[in-house]
Parts: sequence; C-alpha cells; structure tokens
Amino acid sequence: MISVSDVALSFAQQILFKNVNLEFVPGNCYGVIGANGAGKSTLLKIISGVIEPDSGTVTIRSDLRVSVLQQDQFAYDDYSVRETILYGHKDLYAVLCERERLYAKSEFTEEDGMLIGELEQKFNELGGWEAESEAAVLLDGLGLGQDYLDITMGTLDSSVKVRVLLAQVLFGNPDIILMDEPTNGLDLDSIAWLEDFLLKFENIAIVVSHNRHFLNTVSTRIIDIDYQQVRNYVGNYDFWYAASQLAQKQRKKDEQKNEKMRAELQEFIQRFASHKAKARQATSRKKILEKIKLEDLPQSSRKIPYFHFKPEKDHGKIICEVNKLTLTKDGQSLYDGLQLKVDPGQKIAFVGTNDIVKTALFDALCVSDSSGIAGSGASQEVRWGLNTVVQYYPKDNNKDFDSELNIIDWLSQYTRTTDQQYIRGFLGRMLFSGDDALKKVHVLSGGERARCMFSKIMLCAPNVIVLDEPTSHLDLEAITALNEALEVFSGVLLINSHDQQFVETIANRIIEICPDGVIDKLMNYEEYLHDETVKRLREKYHGSPLSA
Repeated sequence: MISVSDVALSFAQQILFKNVNLEFVPGNCYGVIGANGAGKSTLLKIISGVIEPDSGTVTIRSDLRVSVLQQDQFAYDDYSVRETILYGHKDLYAVLCERERLYAKSEFTEEDGMLIGELEQKFNELGGWEAESEAAVLLDGLGLGQDYLDITMGTLDSSVKVRVLLAQVLFGNPDIILMDEPTNGLDLDSIAWLEDFLLKFENIAIVVSHNRHFLNTVSTRIIDIDYQQVRNYVGNYDFWYAASQLAQKQRKKDEQKNEKMRAELQEFIQRFASHKAKARQATSRKKILEKIKLEDLPQSSRKIPYFHFKPEKDHGKIICEVNKLTLTKDGQSLYDGLQLKVDPGQKIAFVGTNDIVKTALFDALCVSDSSGIAGSGASQEVRWGLNTVVQYYPKDNNKDFDSELNIIDWLSQYTRTTDQQYIRGFLGRMLFSGDDALKKVHVLSGGERARCMFSKIMLCAPNVIVLDEPTSHLDLEAITALNEALEVFSGVLLINSHDQQFVETIANRIIEICPDGVIDKLMNYEEYLHDETVKRLREKYHGSPLSA
C-alpha cells in the first residue's frame, strides 16, 4: 500500500496542490487526470521519490518494488535491449551482472564458489530462469519481437525505444507501477495488449494518460487534480466524468437557489429597513441573509477550447484519387503502388503499426503548391477534386512556428479579415486571452501550438481535413471537445490517431496499411475489430490477428 499524508507543493510561490491525502491499495489501477499543468506528472514524481514535497509524507513499505516508466530515451543507449529490460528489476539485474563476472573468471577461489552458490539461490528466487522469456513475451506484446533483444538501444529510433522502456517498467511483476503517458507512440494493437496486461495485473498501477479509451478500460479509480486539490474517485474515466457533471449541475442549481433567496432578502431589507413598522421584520431578514452560505464552486483549473469546423463551400463529387503512389523517406521506399479513392461523406481512419508510412502518405497528399494551400497541387499520382479545400494538421509542426511573429499576426496570415478584435475573440475561444495572444509563436508549448494549428484550420474553413495524431498535445477536455466537433463536421476527414475512442466515434471507413498489403473496409472500428474477413486478411498481410 502507498500512503500519501498532508502533502503540499508550490512552485515559484504558486501552490500546485495542498492537503493531499490518498491511499493506493493492491488490485487497483489509478488513472490520474487533470488539466495541462495541474501537476499530474509531478504527483507521480513525488510518489516515486524524485521530488520532495514542501510538507507531508509518502509512505511505501521498504520491501515493495516500485517500477517507474523512464522518460529519458537516451539513458540506456550503450546497453542492449535485453539489458535495458532486465534492468527494470534492479535486484535481479545486479545478481545477473555479478553472476556473469564470477563465471567469467579463469580461476575460482573457495570464496567465489560460496558466493556463486548464494547468487544461484537468489537468482532462482528472483525468477532469473524465466527472465529472458518474459522479456521476449513483453517485446512481442508491444509489437517488436525477440529479434530486438541483442540490438543496442542507441541504434533504435525513438518509437522503438519507447516500447522497450515500457517493457522495462512491466518486467518482473513489480509491486507498484508508475507510468506517465504509457500509450504515447503505441499503435492500437499495442495499446490493446497493454490494456490486457493491466487488467490482469494484481498489484498497484498508477497511470497518467490522456487516452480516454485506455483510462476507461484499465482504471478502477480516478485521481483528479483540480484547483490545488487531489481527490480519489471510484470508477473509470466515463463514470467520473458523468458523476462530476451531475455534481456540478446540482451545485450550480443550489447556488442559483441561494442567490435568488439572497436577492429577495436584499430587496426586502433595502425597501423596509428605514420603515418603522417594518424595521423589526427587516432586521430578522438581515440575520437570515447573514446565515446563508453560498456553496461557491471553486475556480476550476480546467479550461475547454471551442472547436467548430464549418466548410466555407461544398466539395464536389470527386474528393481525392491516388494512383500507384510510391512513398519514400530519406530516399528509402516505404510503400510502392498505393491505390486510394476518397468519396464524399467519408471519415477515414488509417491504422496499422507503421506510423512512418501513414505520415509519409499524409505528407504526400498535402504538399502545398505556390498558393500555400495544402492539397491544391496536382500530380500524376495524386488528384484532388476542383472544389476541395484541404487543411492539414501534421505530426511535426516545427516549421509552422519557426517565426518571430506573435500569435495574432501568425494567425492573421490565414484569414482575409483585418479586424484584430475578431482575431482576438477567436483566440480567446481557443484559450489565448489578453497578453497570451501576444506570445511569439516560436516559444509556444506543444499544447499551445496544437490550439494555434486548429485555429488556423477553423479560420480556413476547409471541406477536407487531414489529421496526423491530432490529440498528442491536448488534455482530456480538449480531446473530448475536438472529438465532438469532428463527429458533426460535414466534410471529409483523413485521420491517423492512437486514441481508440477518437477512431471509434468518428471514422466510418478503416484503412490498415500492413507490411504486405492494404485492408480497406467501409465500416466503423468496432465492426472492423470483429469482422472475420479482416481477421483473415490480417493474418495474410500482417501475420497476426488484430487485438480487440
């Protein structure tokens, strides 16, 4: 069990949270939620001992093994994948290293022999004989395979390193698992595998995540950080959200009722306080007024941006036709001869394990011509309809913000209006109010850049939107708001996302790009998961069944 007692923490005289009292017990997965900057990652660092709180204590039994998902992708660059995973169980790893050192000696002393005997006993107790097979199973589940075991970490790209570090934190059945955004960089198959792992995990798991489907699947309790308070709720994210909305409505209703009574009493006091015949009654009413305690809602740290996508003009019958497109990256072929036809009314989710291929496809579709409008150019392989207006949300938006412009001037480039107040009002709905709208765009955070990109898309009023991992830098409230806006968008969507709920609620066509072929089905994702034809095609093109 973990006990958090009276913990408080401030940064630069700003209180992050105070009076935090929590207990974490085995058999539960705790989903940690809160607005960006609320302190989710900081709470995990306090529990793991990386950060000392200003006051209060965190108590964890000394015999419990705590495993933390590492964020530093370069920390193990000199180690093999096998060593990196096994290091997740530090006691076992230390035994392995000492065991190898002794067995490598050319001559044994009697003392060496006794030490080896002790090490072998400890090696057996810690599950050393099953360690490598467990590491291989974890890699398989995360979409890599045991062929990676002997590869040096420094030679791997970041997406693979993330999976190895995730295998490290899960290795060896730890007593406590702490994970900050564990689904980042995982495809839908790997997320499904991780969900299944955590559902079977019998100890304590504490997870920070913006993935709603993941939180709903694995969480038995929700830790909500809001306005300097940290509260523990029973249930998954949807249960917490529904209960919190009902509670908020009830508090507002009670507040309005009290406000009405207060207004009536104030009016009575003002009218009759100076009237002799009514003075006693007015005094009585004033005493009642003083006793009314308005249950004011605390100011919430949650702020929700406003998303609304409305095409300026209708598209025609032809949206996009792709004919034998070859996808390349850094001179290397990723896919050869891709065929694709996009029809009106379609909202297409591109799924599959290879994000590089999906990003390369979106980049190829959305190359800008001299007018600067993505998708308006034509080529032999890609043909857009004449009436299509395409806007692209790329995974990498660094070049879009390589500028000294402030947010107002940056956004003004993409609209015909010269009314700065209109731009300011628009940015206000996207949570850039006051001086925030004057920030230089090159210093913006990932979340601020995301809101700027969506502001641009909304101002340009496209009838086709291409989105490459659009939820990566958004908090849960923003993701939900974006999700709802795209559900009612009347145009065409092309989406690459690892947010399963996003895919399930928006897409009406699924395209999976596999190593040896493409599966293309006009159906929603739930149907796709259980379609027998899809399963057979996946075994043919991918070599593995799709995890539901």
